Amino acid sequence: MNKNAQQILEELKHVIAGKDEILEKVLMAILSGGHVLLEDNPGVGKTTLALAFSRVLGLDYKRIQFTSDSVPSDITGFTFYERQKEEFLYREGAVMTNLLLADEINRTSSRTQSALLEVMEEGQVTVDSVTYPVPQPFVVLATQNPVGAAGTQMLPAAQLDRFMIRLKMGYPDFESQVQILKSRHHENPLDQVKEVVTKEQLADMQEKVRLVHVEDAIYEYITRLAEKTRQHEQVLLGLSPRGALAAAQMAKAFACVNGRDYVIPQDVKAIFEDTAGHRIVLNNKAKITETTSESVIGGILEEIPMPLWK
Repeated sequence: MNKNAQQILEELKHVIAGKDEILEKVLMAILSGGHVLLEDNPGVGKTTLALAFSRVLGLDYKRIQFTSDSVPSDITGFTFYERQKEEFLYREGAVMTNLLLADEINRTSSRTQSALLEVMEEGQVTVDSVTYPVPQPFVVLATQNPVGAAGTQMLPAAQLDRFMIRLKMGYPDFESQVQILKSRHHENPLDQVKEVVTKEQLADMQEKVRLVHVEDAIYEYITRLAEKTRQHEQVLLGLSPRGALAAAQMAKAFACVNGRDYVIPQDVKAIFEDTAGHRIVLNNKAKITETTSESVIGGILEEIPMPLWK
């Protein structure tokens, strides 16, 4: 494993017990310059995970708790008239940070949710026709409760497509739960977390991911998987080109974290469900049979053969 990545993950494990795979994939998404959607029940550690990442990676951090009365200016900021200076000034919104925790994003209106679209895609916000770039690196780590929870509203497909991966943390296993209880008996482990890399070192790691080599056979494999989602009998809306790009970027990060400067087919297979699951829309036939996107993608991964690799 890449030395810096290993040090980051070891520090994170002091806070998040029994979720090594989740930690690795969130780190991979950050190294790919992407955003993460954590979908799970309350209390499983989503907010703690975001805080831990911000401290270990040396990132500025802000949190916005979405509610039904949240408005777009809470996110983007707003201009106001300063009487003493006799001019309009810009007051920053929550996005002016390195790591933004958008907590319970599906509890607010679609108008407020959409305010995140420009900044997630382009790294900037526009307020009163003036564009403001956000600090770099910039990561949105959003959480949402299951769709069936009272008072929630599904994210529009256009916004789901902006998240590089969707993950579900799940409950800890028996040993991890015991470890969590013991570690919090006298103190909060978050208070002991140390910065492992600086923003500049993180930017260097992101550059290394961009330089990871990808053979044409890997691009063709990703394309075959994407096309199969579009042709599947139970899928109404298949994987978008942005989703295919996300799969390629995550595969590069997977290779880099595991100490390689080239992608192999197994890298794509390891991350494809996380990058594609939230982007495909199932049709009524799938809903009637209670088919899930995970089972559809799992079947596709089994059906489409990986390219031969030396």
